[in-house]
Amino acid sequence: MGPKKRQLSPTPPKKKDKTDSEDSSEEAGTTSASLDEVKSEQTADPSERLFQEINKARAAVGKSIEDFKFNKKRVRMLSDCKVASEDCGAILYWMSRDGRVEDNWALLYAQRLALKFKVPLHVCYCLVPVFLDASIRGFHFLLGGLEEVEKDLLSRNIHFHLLLGAPPKVLPKFVSDNNIGGVVCDFAPLKVPMRWVNEVCKKLPEDVPLCQVDAHNIVPCWVASEKLEYAARTIRPKINNKLPEFLTHFPPVVLHPYSSDVKYEKVDWVRAEKSLECDRSVPDVNWIKPGYRAGIKMLSDFVEKKIRWYNDKRNDPSQDVQSNLSPYFHFGQIAPQRAVLVVQKYKKQYKESVEAWVEEAVVRRELADNFCFYNPNYDSLKGAPEWAQKTLNDHRKDKRPYVYTKKEFEDGKTHDPLWNACQMQLVRDAKLHGYMRMYWAKKILEWSKSPEEALEIAIYLNDKFELDGRDPNGFVGCLWSVGGIHDQGWGERAIFGKIRYMNYEGCKRKFDINTFMAKYKTISSKINPWTASKKTKK
Repeated sequence: MGPKKRQLSPTPPKKKDKTDSEDSSEEAGTTSASLDEVKSEQTADPSERLFQEINKARAAVGKSIEDFKFNKKRVRMLSDCKVASEDCGAILYWMSRDGRVEDNWALLYAQRLALKFKVPLHVCYCLVPVFLDASIRGFHFLLGGLEEVEKDLLSRNIHFHLLLGAPPKVLPKFVSDNNIGGVVCDFAPLKVPMRWVNEVCKKLPEDVPLCQVDAHNIVPCWVASEKLEYAARTIRPKINNKLPEFLTHFPPVVLHPYSSDVKYEKVDWVRAEKSLECDRSVPDVNWIKPGYRAGIKMLSDFVEKKIRWYNDKRNDPSQDVQSNLSPYFHFGQIAPQRAVLVVQKYKKQYKESVEAWVEEAVVRRELADNFCFYNPNYDSLKGAPEWAQKTLNDHRKDKRPYVYTKKEFEDGKTHDPLWNACQMQLVRDAKLHGYMRMYWAKKILEWSKSPEEALEIAIYLNDKFELDGRDPNGFVGCLWSVGGIHDQGWGERAIFGKIRYMNYEGCKRKFDINTFMAKYKTISSKINPWTASKKTKK
């Protein structure tokens, strides 16, 4: 007889009867789950007050994930092996899309397993030298957040390992070398990370199970819908019907009671940065800082200063009412679910604004994941609906009023000062206002040699300069503008065919374009303090 096996599939432990949907109202004090102790009930800093309130909300749910009825629908088994050996040495959480400690269902599930098996818990991140068209700007934001993750995990007696290389090459070896008995990974619907997961699954030892937790979407992607959805109107009722089950509070990640025998070596962040082979020509930005704490501060600024104006002014690029949380969502540095829980507290005061923001943060964002998960052609016109492909092809030979190269677009050297301002916002601020993103991409379609080239240029520029590039939202936004996905046919016109049209005069009627253009003629980039602190002496 071989060694005994223990279940790795998501069977909840029989502990206290607190469910995933409970919002406990009992008073909670400081627990080992909170990295930062609650210093005072009163604070003048709204972001610090929010930080304390969130810590208390976690503590009120339960002392740890063991006291919490984990919803097993968040988990799916990927490997043929479903159980871990009795003699497994540790549990590993392979962190990828969700780079945070708190409010992370994947990490919580991994700790739940490690506590159940009474073994150490490890977390690893596999840093690849190149990822799609990501520039050093995006990698610096990623590394800044992971530095915080390392510190937060060590304070909980959990080892963090930064593995240099593609996951299929480095992760199976780590599993074998460290007697890992079970692996938990998070979920991303893009082709490259999905391929990584499939290859890792094949290369893991046969007796090591691999399961996946959707720690990014509020309603897990495979639960929200089992098929490709046509539009927001088709997925909205499916998500809204499931929100009462999944939009819950999180328990804390606690001080792990089982220590690893493996000698821990802190991550060499300078070496990690040097290993990157990406485009280093794109400078960092100084208006946003990476990490969970910075994300909570940005969330606090939004609900304290901006949300009251969001419904009326969110489509006006000259007004600063956006939440600016997208980079934190993209890198997983704060959970969209946490942000929604916070924003919903303001529904009585600003009902329309809260509903509008939640629509974007939940329905539209999860619709993008649905599209990329069920349509592998999300980055190609082959992914567009048939009517859109036909109409673009019918107008393929239409004369373009202007034709620009990729380099001319990248440098903002078109005849249109409004489009150039959009590109300068992208280059200098690492973001592009949602309304202007539509105009920006549609004009690339109008001024490119072909629809295929237009989509390729839009994705390239978005991924190179946006902090939240290489994201389902970005791919869907580009293909919506160029290829009509999640939209309908409109009045037919040259070049666009029946694809929705936007123009300069329409923007001029909608908002003060001069204010927007003036701003992006003068703004400048500065070095991110994180980057400066990591410079090495020659």
